[in-house]
Amino acid sequence: MRKFDAELSAGLFLLLGIFALAFISIKLGKLEVLGGGGYAVYAEFQKAGGVKNGAAVEIAGVEVGKVKSVRLDKNYEAMIEFIINDKVKIQEDAIASIKTKGLIGEKYVEITPGGSDKTLQNGERLRETEAPIDLEEVISKYIYGKV
Repeated sequence: MRKFDAELSAGLFLLLGIFALAFISIKLGKLEVLGGGGYAVYAEFQKAGGVKNGAAVEIAGVEVGKVKSVRLDKNYEAMIEFIINDKVKIQEDAIASIKTKGLIGEKYVEITPGGSDKTLQNGERLRETEAPIDLEEVISKYIYGKV
C-alpha cells in the first residue's frame, strides 16, 4: 500500500511540474492559446520591409497589438493585418509606418495617432501609410554619389 502511495504522489508531482512548465512557457513566450481578443485593422504598404507575423504594433513606444498576417494584395502591394487591443481606439486618420528597432534590429509597425473623432472598427483599413526606409538603398546612393 505504501509503494502505491509513493508512486501516486510522484506521478502527481510530475504532472504538476509539466503543467507549471507549460504555463511558464506560454506566459514568457507571450503566446495566445485561446485567442487574445482585439479587433482587426488593415494597412496597405508599397513594401512590407521585412515585417513578419507576430511583430509588435506600437503607439508612442507602447505595444498595443501584433501583426497577424502579411500578404500580397491584387495590386501587388503588401497588405498587413494587425490585431489591436480592445482598450485602444485608433482614429481613422492615423498613420501606420514600418520602423526598425535599432540600426539592424527587428521590424515593427508604429501607428501615429490622428486628430479625428471617428475611430476604426473591426475590419476597417488605415488609409495613410509610410513605406519603410531601405537602408541598403540609402547607403548605395551615398556611395555612388546620388545623394
